[in-house]
Amino acid sequence: MGLDGLVNAYTITALDGVAYGLLLFVIAAGLTLIVGVAGVFSMAHGTLYLAGAYLVWLLADGGFTGLTLALAAAVAVGAVGGAGLAAAVRPLTDRPLDQVLATLGVAYIAADQFSTVFGAEPRSVDPPQAVAGSVSLGAFQYPVYRLGFIAVAAVLAVALFWFVERSRTGAVVRAVVADAGMAATIGLRTGIVRTGVLVGGGVLAVTAGVLGAPVIGPAPGVDTTILVYSLIVCVVGGLGSIRGALLAALGVGQTLTLGVALAPGAAAFVLAAAMLAALTFRQRTALPGRPA
Repeated sequence: MGLDGLVNAYTITALDGVAYGLLLFVIAAGLTLIVGVAGVFSMAHGTLYLAGAYLVWLLADGGFTGLTLALAAAVAVGAVGGAGLAAAVRPLTDRPLDQVLATLGVAYIAADQFSTVFGAEPRSVDPPQAVAGSVSLGAFQYPVYRLGFIAVAAVLAVALFWFVERSRTGAVVRAVVADAGMAATIGLRTGIVRTGVLVGGGVLAVTAGVLGAPVIGPAPGVDTTILVYSLIVCVVGGLGSIRGALLAALGVGQTLTLGVALAPGAAAFVLAAAMLAALTFRQRTALPGRPA
């Protein structure tokens, strides 16, 4: 392979990293708000992604009708899942370890039910036929659906950033992130804010499962993988920070895809090293008196 071919190959890999990173962002954006705002350490977030992936697998019909129905169902399933999680962890407020154990139990039960209903083998989800082809990028072909997903995820990222950073509701959310006690003293209904964030995070996760199933299809264990990567994004990006989650997700996406391309056996170690470096840098550059 000549130099041009090598450059094209790694350009395609980097583009895959963008798609993967944006998928992680859509998932992790909800989780970072759930932890940062509601203070709920949910280990069932990957389960919601897997629910969306199985949902679109069930409803896929080769066209946009099935995808549209799956997206509509994702909103309902995500809202119910988020509201159910809010109700389940309400008695466990300010008990993070108990929250972890309770939501981990939910995740295990859900994983077992998924395997019982859908089987233990991976399922493949094909995109709608209208976007199932490829386009030429240099000497390589790239899936049209992934390009479309990048565009849709980018729009979602802009919308989330506007909502959290520019809207009145987002200002309330940021106030609860900064100081929930002070927010309550000035009359903000922090309980409703927390429940709303849990519902919104659930909708985002299930929607990500519907849109991302052709990229990361439904299979046993996918929920755990998604959860681990989402937690990495949340920790590196900073809890409650949409901008930080976006940058961290893109970094994780590039590290994973380029790491697999360059050193398949060491990709996980490369990710761990990159995460440690990012956390160390953030700690050293944090302003005095502010959390890193």
